Amino acid sequence: MPEPKIAPGVQVKSLDLPTNPVVVLLSILVALATLCLAYVAAEIVLPIVLALVLKLLFQPAMRLLEKLHFPRTLAALLLILFVFGAIVGIGGAISGPATEWAAKLPEGIPRLQERLKFLNEPVKALQTFLHQVDSFMQQGSATSGGSGSTIAATLFAGTTHFAASFFETIVILFFLLVSGSTFLKRMVEILPNFKEKRQVVELSQDVEKNISAYLVTITVMNGAVGLATGIAMWLTGLGDPVLWGVAAFLLNYVPIMGPLLGVGIFLLAGLLVIDRLWLALLPAALYFVIHVAEGEIITPVLLARRFTLNPVLVIIALIFWFWMWGVPGAILAVPMLAITKIVCDGIRPLAAIGHFLSGDE
Repeated sequence: MPEPKIAPGVQVKSLDLPTNPVVVLLSILVALATLCLAYVAAEIVLPIVLALVLKLLFQPAMRLLEKLHFPRTLAALLLILFVFGAIVGIGGAISGPATEWAAKLPEGIPRLQERLKFLNEPVKALQTFLHQVDSFMQQGSATSGGSGSTIAATLFAGTTHFAASFFETIVILFFLLVSGSTFLKRMVEILPNFKEKRQVVELSQDVEKNISAYLVTITVMNGAVGLATGIAMWLTGLGDPVLWGVAAFLLNYVPIMGPLLGVGIFLLAGLLVIDRLWLALLPAALYFVIHVAEGEIITPVLLARRFTLNPVLVIIALIFWFWMWGVPGAILAVPMLAITKIVCDGIRPLAAIGHFLSGDE
């Protein structure tokens, strides 16, 4: 069997890890306990994890502002105001169109049924299946003393908590940005010798640099997809380019499942408001082309080999974190998997795990 290879472009540090079986077993138990805590205390853990990811995303901007001689507190405040302003501004811009589309949907159902009548039988079969699954879920909830939930409630579990914890995330993010490398300094101070201090500092800097590069690249590309999608939807006559651009931006954080859902959304929207059938199919087709160009050509070139992930593990991560935290978990699943890979790539004893997480060459 060939020896696992280190991802190209990654500087690997030799860091001693515990080899005592008892210590290893305790480490595994701690990891499992951490996952249990993340599930039980999702309302507390989720804002912290999201703030940590955002901190890594904004780290390059913090460095730039510090080079421009901005005080760290002021730089963090400016970034927080930017995030808050962007979210509030975009939310205000899409709330009206989203409400209008939600109002159009019930009125447009007869039109959709007429245009999709060739799918009546498959849809009926699917509805029967979903009804059976829904009944099974309600029976299970009743047995356990719960009130019973619908499939829709299950699918969007966690979204309400995610919105409610927005303020907590912003506050935690602010203090993480202000603290800078405080935690790293405290860790270095307790290490016994200079060699270990230097190893930890170099490893931390390399891993943070790679993670920030990944998150910034993905976010910029998702933003480009959102911009291109918004323009394409405006040109096709679908209207509301900001709404569709934001939807494409968010869906692109969820590989495979997000774009598939996006194709379905744009297909239904086109059939709902565009009269000619071939023009009605154009929004979904253009969105698919944009996604393929980004996912198969542009992003792989920008990220290079060192950031590719095993698609099977991506699907497993999406399912697992969606089950743990709902929609926010699905959005964070791939960034967290990529962060895990980058950390493992940077530590020689964990390089085999990083190799296992890598995609095909």
